[in-house]
Amino acid sequence: MHKKSHLEERLAACGGILTVADLGEKNMKLAAQRRDLLPLGEIFGSPRPVHLEIGCGKGGFVNKMAALHPDVNFIAVEKISNVMIEACESALASGLQNVHFLICAAEVLPRYIGEGSVSRIYLNFSNPLPKQGFAKQRLTNPRFLKIYKYLLAEGGEIWQKTDDEAFFDYSLESYAQEGMNILSVCRDLASHNFEGNVITEHEAKFMAQGKKIFRAVVRA
Repeated sequence: MHKKSHLEERLAACGGILTVADLGEKNMKLAAQRRDLLPLGEIFGSPRPVHLEIGCGKGGFVNKMAALHPDVNFIAVEKISNVMIEACESALASGLQNVHFLICAAEVLPRYIGEGSVSRIYLNFSNPLPKQGFAKQRLTNPRFLKIYKYLLAEGGEIWQKTDDEAFFDYSLESYAQEGMNILSVCRDLASHNFEGNVITEHEAKFMAQGKKIFRAVVRA
């Protein structure tokens, strides 16, 4: 991916709705142990429920959700600033007041988001990383699920969508391994849609290709 023009200046212009993780500590475990919690009260100005999207891409999903649900505060995470900038600029152009962006690796989320402060996590079309040697990097690997359980409030949920059935089955096994309660499993979302579904960019593309969309709702 080519670096977008004037990226640093554009990121700076989005500073009011964007936090960039401190990359000074290269050891992920040590970085995650530090605490630089986002001041959610100052950021949002209201103690509304917080929903977290991990891997927000260009922000199509989270910005639509923020517009549809002004009673919810959204945090959108993406580790690639070259991608995140489009999400930030779109939110600014739409005047959204209830979404904040965080450029951060998922491993380091506890540094910025407090224990039990999130009521829902969205995992939309995460990279399935099909090669066996990359299993620990999958966002539904047990090491990440432990992080999500730390972030989620009591009764909090994970909502997952993917077009990859093998990754979906792997995710279900990981949820069960971590003792999570699998509330809902759908293996063809087009045939079993739900009210309020916001279609992501990837979802629209895959559905146009005739691919099935798999969805799970899990309680931590």
